[in-house]
Amino acid sequence: MKKIALYPGTFDPITNGHFDIIERALSLFDEVIIAVAISQDKKPMFTLQERIQMTNEAVKHLENVQVVGFDNLTVELAKERGATILIRGLRAVSDFEYELQLGYLNNSLDDSIETVYLMPKLQHAFISSSIVRNLLKFNAKTEHLLPKEVQKIIGSMTACTLQ
Repeated sequence: MKKIALYPGTFDPITNGHFDIIERALSLFDEVIIAVAISQDKKPMFTLQERIQMTNEAVKHLENVQVVGFDNLTVELAKERGATILIRGLRAVSDFEYELQLGYLNNSLDDSIETVYLMPKLQHAFISSSIVRNLLKFNAKTEHLLPKEVQKIIGSMTACTLQ
């Protein structure tokens, strides 16, 4: 039976840490679906379409990966897509409590879906989308934090807003 994993998140924007988790998940599962959440509550910097575009560009060279947008419960999306595994990233102990609660909640909604926690490589452990967004607000260097395709898209967006 094909093992399909769903990696949900806001990806505002997708970072090298996210990309590392995606590559690790691909080594474990047959297919990885990256689910980009609308996340109105988080007031994302980038629109859903921009985040989907950036994510698609970052993973376009990987096989068995697809990117979808969503605005429903993660377990509902997993069921719709045939995914039986949810991927969650853990960078630090501070992530653990929230992610554990979320994993238990998802399991209470559908106990046929397992949550797997993956850690990025140490070199990416400090990277978060919120750090990147803060740097972008100050036009600071982000090339070392983002996939080059994402950096290019953001650079072209910044150039357009400056004109």
